[in-house]
Amino acid sequence: MKKMKQTEFVAKQTCTIVADLLHAWGVEDVVLSPGSRNAPLIMSIVRSGRFRTHVVIDERSAAFIALGMSLASERPVAAVCTSGTALLNYAPAVAEAYYRRVPLIAVSADRPLRWIDQDDSQTIRQAGCLDNIVRASVDIPSEDGTEEQLWYANRLVNDAMSAATGPLKGPVHINVRLDEPLTAMLPENVRPYKGHKIECRRDGFSGAIAPELAAALSSAPKILVVAGFMPPDRSVRDALLRMARMRRIVVLHEAQANLHGGTGGDSPLIANIDRVLSEIKDDEERRALIPDIVITLGGALTSRNIKAFLRTADPCPRHIAVGYNDKAIDCFKLLSDRIEMTPSAFVGALSELLDSVCGAATEFFERWNSMAVRAAERYRAVVDRAPWSDLKAMDILSRLVNDSGAGWQLHYSNGTAVRYGQLVDYGRYGRIDCNRGVSGIDGSTSTAIGAACAVPDRVTLLVTGDMSAQYDMGALAAAFIPPRFKMVVLNNGGGGIFRFIKSTFALPELDEFFAADVRLPLRQLASAFGFAFYEAGNEAELRMAWPLFAAQDERPAILNLITPPSESADILKNYFNTK
Repeated sequence: MKKMKQTEFVAKQTCTIVADLLHAWGVEDVVLSPGSRNAPLIMSIVRSGRFRTHVVIDERSAAFIALGMSLASERPVAAVCTSGTALLNYAPAVAEAYYRRVPLIAVSADRPLRWIDQDDSQTIRQAGCLDNIVRASVDIPSEDGTEEQLWYANRLVNDAMSAATGPLKGPVHINVRLDEPLTAMLPENVRPYKGHKIECRRDGFSGAIAPELAAALSSAPKILVVAGFMPPDRSVRDALLRMARMRRIVVLHEAQANLHGGTGGDSPLIANIDRVLSEIKDDEERRALIPDIVITLGGALTSRNIKAFLRTADPCPRHIAVGYNDKAIDCFKLLSDRIEMTPSAFVGALSELLDSVCGAATEFFERWNSMAVRAAERYRAVVDRAPWSDLKAMDILSRLVNDSGAGWQLHYSNGTAVRYGQLVDYGRYGRIDCNRGVSGIDGSTSTAIGAACAVPDRVTLLVTGDMSAQYDMGALAAAFIPPRFKMVVLNNGGGGIFRFIKSTFALPELDEFFAADVRLPLRQLASAFGFAFYEAGNEAELRMAWPLFAAQDERPAILNLITPPSESADILKNYFNTK
């Protein structure tokens, strides 16, 4: 048992990350079994000078010794082995640790994936081989020389250590793929990537973390809250409104966040993230809008623009993610803190904290609010002069729904429909949903029908693209669809999103293989399935058909909105390219 520290750093930076994070998560003892493939791991651990190291040749004994150390010390203990059957010898101790809830950290070296099953020595399918008896298993790929790969490795090790040391403790497996040369040193002019702990604060604002977190939040002049999909929660909305009215924090939210705050004007909450970010004029304004702290609530975001804005932020803000997740969700590559609280509990506590802090409206808030007002004005000007198109149709549709009465349950399909849904105003909808968990077009119609069945006395409106509608058309055959279910099909000649996104809109194969002509005889399908059918190919026809469609409550209804595909894509591209 000894400590050792040397100044040279191993070139395998994933190994440095493992050593840094074992220490950060409370590991003090590491049991090492000699080997060649795990040499970089051994060197990184030993040279860090942070651990008591114990050499045990037999991996089966090594893992049980680590288990005993963890039991007695009530701390996580790591065991490090080489590739091949060495790892399989850990299994008995890992199984014991699993059923005794002991945080045993099994770290195995491995060959690069391309060499598995290639008759290379000491190679087996190590990744996942202990899955049935560990709380978490991560497979760290061999290094490719990019900062992003090291960020990914850092996130994976944090996920494993969080699982091992959380309220429900247990063993985890960290598999590290290492390519040759194994024992090369970093050049003196290259600083090693430092593994950084992503704090997982499971007691919210209580206990020892309260002073540090409260001090950071109360003193930060630039706080940005970004809300993704959530169920409606009046307490969350009220608390965010209260804080935003103090004009000291900025709240951006998507349609599916169900905060319905509006843009600029009377509401201090900023909706329509994409149209607001499109107003940034230059790098100076961009820098002024970068927060000190960004707080995320809810699930995945539709907006690519907010992701790009925060991923490239310089200086990097501190990112606090609120909610319960199995893993660290680091979508912006900034994550520093995970707060395991409900959004309601968190924003309530944050509101009380900021209520106690005196302060005038911040320049940060005023900049964002001014830009939101500017964005709303430009949006209205563009839409008012736009010809009949997807954007024009979706804007009119949104205003017609708002005028029809509050409380409609709205579902968007993925693709074009949900992206237009982030641009339009939607203040009076009762609830807005979209399958943004994995963002597939499959099942959008079925999901909306299921939601309609749960609240048959409420109007459920599905706004879907023609490709999504075709994909899930079989759902309309269900015999129990409530009569207040309504479906608007944005019929723009196939996958409209492919005519807009940069990766596909210029391809010569666009129309044949991506937008893909859709066979969708909606009138005949509506008749076959017992739906009322309405159709509009311009603004006048939409305004004429809408009252009949909205008032229909004897049977479900379909409204076919026919829009020009190429013109619609050009209008949307020009909107985001023109200031």
